[in-house]
Amino acid sequence: MSDPLWTFDDMVSAMKGRPIGAHPPAIGGISIDSRTILPGEAFFAIRGDTFDGHDFAGRALSAGAATAVVSEARLSSLGKVSGSLVVVDDVLGALEKLARASRARSVARVAAVTGSVGKTGTKEMLARALAPEGEVHYSPASFNNHWGVPLTLARMPASARFGIFEIGMNHAGEIEPLTRLVAPHVAIVTTVEPVHLEFFEGIEDIARAKAEIFLGLVPDGVAVVNADNPHAGLLISQARMAGVRRVATFGEARDADARLDVAKLKPECSCVSAEILGEKVTYKLGAPGRHLVQNSLAVLAAVALLGGDLASAALALGSMSAPKGRGERVRLAVPGGGKATLIDESYNANPASMRAAIAILGQAEPAKQGRRIAVLGDMRELGPAASELHAGLAADLVAARVDLVFLAGPLMRALHDVLPATLRGGYAETAADLEPMVAGGIERGDVIMVKGSNASGMWRLVDSLKAELAAEADGDPAQDLA
Repeated sequence: MSDPLWTFDDMVSAMKGRPIGAHPPAIGGISIDSRTILPGEAFFAIRGDTFDGHDFAGRALSAGAATAVVSEARLSSLGKVSGSLVVVDDVLGALEKLARASRARSVARVAAVTGSVGKTGTKEMLARALAPEGEVHYSPASFNNHWGVPLTLARMPASARFGIFEIGMNHAGEIEPLTRLVAPHVAIVTTVEPVHLEFFEGIEDIARAKAEIFLGLVPDGVAVVNADNPHAGLLISQARMAGVRRVATFGEARDADARLDVAKLKPECSCVSAEILGEKVTYKLGAPGRHLVQNSLAVLAAVALLGGDLASAALALGSMSAPKGRGERVRLAVPGGGKATLIDESYNANPASMRAAIAILGQAEPAKQGRRIAVLGDMRELGPAASELHAGLAADLVAARVDLVFLAGPLMRALHDVLPATLRGGYAETAADLEPMVAGGIERGDVIMVKGSNASGMWRLVDSLKAELAAEADGDPAQDLA
């Protein structure tokens, strides 16, 4: 049997909580969701924007939670609850205290990742690359905000050899407290792009906000920066101002510390030759896309900086595959016979990730007589530049040899208006209204890529296509490669 995540006494002591009722000797895990909580876990009654976890504390205990962490202010309103409680002044604050205690007890080498795009993929790539070295702790979901980061950290076992954390933001000042909590040995900024422009005066302010991640680096920690990004100089300057002594760069730039030599981009993978901190490495990425090649350089640099083995890390990257919503490939059964391929990129979107997804569609090889079809929804939080940034995708679609484009959302009207008439497949105000047009327009051999911001609901369109056209997983593309 594995060791418990926390003893009950250690958890209560870290949070400065007040236990009520008979308590268990140990806690097997941490949860904030009563619907998925497992027996033996501690339930933290976090208050969110649209819910309050205190309303579900009783349900969590009935489902087998070892204890529920609740606030003093809500204690009286809980009524008669059967089970162990830990009372604290503030539940989120208690979770942060537990996260801080987790970091203090850990001997793991820790990496933190931020960037306008590529955070989650880089985090998961790094976890895969380090797995041959020992126990790696990371969140499989995008838990990168004010509650997600402390939750992931509080869940880190004391036995973990590596910890990998994703840190996001859409306002200045949000990254600093989280990176100080994580205290990474290596901090990666994947790239800086015009994302969340609605909340910033310009892209340089976005770069400064991303650079907050360097403020949490441990003494002698290393900043890892994209040398090919126009804001690399600003990021490096901010790292120096934060007291960082060593900065490692990655990219195609001749003087990059992790430098790309050759990348052969294929429809379902990439073959890469690079020099990582002075060591030559050749490897295969099991998922396609130049952006993944770029981020793999940062990953391998981080592996080396964290004390991992480059050869085993590079080999591990060959088995990676794109997850749901981030490039997963699904086979659709087309009415009348035959198959089409769906590329599910529906998890969120901004101009940079949209261009990357369009490029991947361009690399795809439709079957005989098949077409490349882009199905795109609105990109949100772009401020006054929104129309221009949407319309600007037209050139990328043409360059990627896309045959047909379906668009959903009021912001995508700007793109629809500038598209060549031959590319216009259909337009609707919502993803739900667009779905019948897309489903009715798919033919045998087509490759269909779907992408949009989460609020645009393109993931629902993907789910509808899967249900209507009897989807099946396309398998790990790496299995089919010579």
